[in-house]
Amino acid sequence: MRTAKKTLSYSLLHLTVAIVVAYGLTRDWRAALAIGLIEPIFQTIAFAVHERIWDRRERRNPPVASAAA
Repeated sequence: MRTAKKTLSYSLLHLTVAIVVAYGLTRDWRAALAIGLIEPIFQTIAFAVHERIWDRRERRNPPVASAAA
């Protein structure tokens, strides 16, 4: 559930940034919305896959406590 919430908040943030940057480059709201809506969809999918890979990796190789701790 944490990963789903994190993915959703990241996707909303990314969507906003993508639209603002695209508008800054194009000065065209239609183009900015098109770019800003398409790119974050794929970025969100990539983020979710990335999180799953890291979770799986951490389960296989749990961090070792350091001697200093």
